[in-house]
Amino acid sequence: MNPAPDKIELSHLDADGAARMVDVSTKAETVREATVSTIVATRIEVLDAIVGGTLAKGDAIATARIAGIQGAKRTHELIPLCHPLPLTQVSVEFERPSPTELRITCTARATARTGVEMEALTGASIAALTIYDMAKSADRSIRIGPMQLEHKSGGASGTYRRSE
Repeated sequence: MNPAPDKIELSHLDADGAARMVDVSTKAETVREATVSTIVATRIEVLDAIVGGTLAKGDAIATARIAGIQGAKRTHELIPLCHPLPLTQVSVEFERPSPTELRITCTARATARTGVEMEALTGASIAALTIYDMAKSADRSIRIGPMQLEHKSGGASGTYRRSE
């Protein structure tokens, strides 16, 4: 059960309401893993070019994979209160669940004192934005989303798996 809205304690605010980075020094280091997925939707012929590597800008899948990995590694530089984490693995995978959709799945792993959800979210976001950038000349109506946490493990809160 979730607490009432007026009872939620915000860990990133101090007693005066100022933003702060949470002190995780007393938390145990555990293996943390998070997987996030998002969808990039476009016209069939544009997705054929993305998957086939025939876009004018080049191989969008290979470029987006590297961009997603780089994005996950730089999360602490982009999200102000995120801790820099010693990522031990980041993967960015692509699949075509329908003729007009590309699913991007990013998994991040670290042995750390805090979770890697933000790294997986950032990796998936940057990969999707890279696909958009490389394909926008072929279709300006590309849609990105939804984006969602699929799974996380490690830490005191344990394991979460999206149920659908």
